[in-house]
Amino acid sequence: MPTVAVIGDGQLARMMQTAAIELGQSVRLLAGSPDASAAQVTGDVVEGDYRRMADLRRAIAGADAVTFDHEHVPNDFLRELLAEKVVVEPRPEALIFAQDKLAQRTKLAELGLPVPRFAGIESAADAARFFDRVEGRVCLKATRGGYDGHGVWFPADKAELADLVERLLAEQVPLMAEEKVAFERELSALVARRRSGEIRAWPVVESVQKDGVCSEAIAPAPGLATEAAEKATQLAQTIASELGVTGVLAVELFEFIGAAGTPEVVVNELAMRPHNTGHWTQDGSVTSQFEQHLRAVLDLPLGDTTPRAPVTVMANTLGGEVEPEMPEVERMAEVWRRFPQAKIHLYGKSYRPGRKLGHVNVSGEDAEEARRIARLAAGFLVTARWEDA
Repeated sequence: MPTVAVIGDGQLARMMQTAAIELGQSVRLLAGSPDASAAQVTGDVVEGDYRRMADLRRAIAGADAVTFDHEHVPNDFLRELLAEKVVVEPRPEALIFAQDKLAQRTKLAELGLPVPRFAGIESAADAARFFDRVEGRVCLKATRGGYDGHGVWFPADKAELADLVERLLAEQVPLMAEEKVAFERELSALVARRRSGEIRAWPVVESVQKDGVCSEAIAPAPGLATEAAEKATQLAQTIASELGVTGVLAVELFEFIGAAGTPEVVVNELAMRPHNTGHWTQDGSVTSQFEQHLRAVLDLPLGDTTPRAPVTVMANTLGGEVEPEMPEVERMAEVWRRFPQAKIHLYGKSYRPGRKLGHVNVSGEDAEEARRIARLAAGFLVTARWEDA
């Protein structure tokens, strides 16, 4: 059966491994340490550093395809592997648009797709001109490496913007600026594409953020009109096709009220791998994003993405300030006693404030009830206290 080499050792690779088992596939993991999240559950582990070509070669030897649980592998390495006929998915010419936010914005704008106004920033003068252009509504971003709210700044005025730019450029942080969007909510359009062109989409979800980190995903997005959902899905499919993406693509969107008084969207971020906003598919869809990604990477027919229930809510468990005395297994048991329908997925990570430790999926008929249960369950796993006690 096929072997897929997964570069990266986080929770996404961990959940790819469990999907691979059910597909009869084998995952070979390039992990930084034997106790990393994915390494704990994978039998075929190569310890090494994805920034070293020799370690990459050890991990991919004999594999049928190579994929990732993050976008940080140097593209020069991937081009070298492609030249040697290694199947790398997604390919570097697509992956660059998930790695480099300025390249992404430029490409999407060239395609005529909705993005905020933006500019590359190479000096404080560049930043000042952009500040005036957007009347002070500035979001400053590191073009590479930012995630979960890191690498994003919202300066209060032009002087603060100038100070930020000068400090960050001195630290050799590549920068861009874009217009801050007054959005109503965040959405995520998730699709999967295989190399031969087949694309399948899941329902558009609403993503709820807490301190820059996704805390909930509600599928489908409550109150999203059919026409708007179809438009967001088509946007994601267009991006997948135009950029030549293979595997899962998450298109994070801002929904805002346009000049005509109707809801519109602009692209916020792209991720070319399974995504936090797609974790609900493990229990709420006929085919999970992890299974679909592995199918796509091997260019196998894609699975059905029909929801299994009218609504599924995913709630992240994010570490609190203090780890509770009650052991984790007992916390899980307490959740299941009260909510036997809750599906708990843990990542095998040590407790740390704000860290993603796992998530809870709850399916049902009513979105608010599913949200209530998912929030209570996730909260108890973090604190060992019921928030509605």
